[in-house]
Amino acid sequence: MCPACLKRLLQPQHRCPGCALAWTALPGGPQRCPECLRQPLPLDGCFAALDYRYPWSELLTKFKFQQQTAWACFFADRLLAQPDVAERLTGLGADDWLLPLPLSRERLAERGFNQSWELAKALHQGSSSPARLSAGLLLRLRHTLPQSDLKRAQRLDNVQGAFAAEPLQAHLLSGKQVVLVDDVMTSGASLAAAALALKNAGARSVTGLVVARTPP
Repeated sequence: MCPACLKRLLQPQHRCPGCALAWTALPGGPQRCPECLRQPLPLDGCFAALDYRYPWSELLTKFKFQQQTAWACFFADRLLAQPDVAERLTGLGADDWLLPLPLSRERLAERGFNQSWELAKALHQGSSSPARLSAGLLLRLRHTLPQSDLKRAQRLDNVQGAFAAEPLQAHLLSGKQVVLVDDVMTSGASLAAAALALKNAGARSVTGLVVARTPP
């Protein structure tokens, strides 16, 4: 994308720090959106670079479903341009973790690669984060229906118990900070289920980073 289009399309946008929805807090009011105040996600923060809409939705489709993996660097740069994201990554220690949301074995075989792993690698390289990078520390225990085909309540049920820390490495999470990477967040059900699995394994905090957040 040319610089002129990026400048026109990438307007600064305030987001809720709990769920990454576009939202602006009133002076002196709560810093999180009403939904996060009512039912907060089990995340210690969540950040997005873009809204899931044209043209980003089409570019993410090329990246995710047409094996155009080079888009990972482009989208990682969009995330790293967010001051909160860059600060969070560089604030990780050498014993902390940058983890992709894992795919099931069936989905990985179907797609040929995990787009979240490609994003995590690009973020790690672009930020020079001292954190450790792993594709096997967080596991997907079972194949689930695509979240995009389900309603909110169904999404929560669909991913319940779907994630767990790798048993022989779970001790490496104890007391550590984790940044969890995914491409698109709609309801937050997958990130929430993964965050709970990581916290159950002893992680001190789990922050979500997503390229795009679906508007309400």
